[in-house]
Amino acid sequence: MFELDHSQLTELGAEITTREIKQQPELWQEAFNNYQAKEADIKRYLQKISEKHQFVQVIFAGAGTSAFVGETITPYLNKIHNQKKIFFKAIATTDIVATPENAFQADVPTILVSFARSGNSPESVATVNLAKQLVNDLYQITITCAAEGKLAQAAQGDSENLLLLQPDRSNDAGFAMTGSFTCMLLTALLVFDPRDNQADIVADVIAMGRQMLADESVVQEVADLDFNRVIYLGAGGFFGLAREAQLKILELTAGKIVTMYETPLGFRHGPKSLIDEKTVVINFVSNDAYTRQYDADLVNEVYHDQIVRQIVSLSVGKVEGTDNKQYNFDAKYSDLEDVYLSLPYILFAQTFSLLAAIKVGNRPDQPSPTGTVNRVVQGVILHDYQ
Repeated sequence: MFELDHSQLTELGAEITTREIKQQPELWQEAFNNYQAKEADIKRYLQKISEKHQFVQVIFAGAGTSAFVGETITPYLNKIHNQKKIFFKAIATTDIVATPENAFQADVPTILVSFARSGNSPESVATVNLAKQLVNDLYQITITCAAEGKLAQAAQGDSENLLLLQPDRSNDAGFAMTGSFTCMLLTALLVFDPRDNQADIVADVIAMGRQMLADESVVQEVADLDFNRVIYLGAGGFFGLAREAQLKILELTAGKIVTMYETPLGFRHGPKSLIDEKTVVINFVSNDAYTRQYDADLVNEVYHDQIVRQIVSLSVGKVEGTDNKQYNFDAKYSDLEDVYLSLPYILFAQTFSLLAAIKVGNRPDQPSPTGTVNRVVQGVILHDYQ
């Protein structure tokens, strides 16, 4: 797909999505440059909050794919920070709007981080309004891809709302969120994981992303199999990533392929029942030596059950003691935290979803044949909260 020309991709209804998947490593560099330009402002903003409050909670909020940004990064951020001073939560705006009292407490200082591609989703706008209504000490960080969106416009001129705009091209024109997801994820990590070697990490994930795109043929081999079910597995933050990966194939194939996501250990507790001879299982393997053992155990179990069409593991370095199909990045990246592996890992999933959509005769740029599922959700009736 990445070598086809504009007219060929347009004929397939895939020109936008293919281009937007392919350009992501370039966008990651742009996102990093944008962060560096505002780094001093970001540090001052967070320092002001930490000096004023002994404890603050950070709520990562978004709808759909935007919600999965928070689910992917929250476990790592809680691991590296003192949870007695700052605690991270990922709560979808769709959950907040339905039950706001479960998310917001009046006397808990809160940084609401809004992730949004367009910034126009009704639930995203409503979440901000509910937070203002319910939280006494509220601060906001708005990470969005559209300067003209409602969230970005609301942040303008608000000293308690730090606006971090993403690269223009990350405002995906296609139906599926691709570059918007990865750029927002990277930016949030840069904000809350202010380590000295950020430039080196970004360079590594860009190199891994480019390798993944160059190895499209490996993904094509999996897409060429006879399958109609796909299961993604991942532990820790990879659980959120698995949720995003399964959504991509569900969206781009318009539900023609059955999808599921789970953790490797949780998979045995019932969900494994979905496996049959037309199932592909894809496991996001951890760089953590302890967690990696459980990844290997599950991969071996599924492989030797001899039911699955294929089980594929994505990892840094070869997963020893397993016989299944593997896609391996160079072992020199073995010191990278899992959360940063999410960027190149999701490129595999996005590419696989793109190829699967073409295979089942769908048009990835406009995958909903009935038009009942939209790029920006419609039909939401917002009710007053008392």
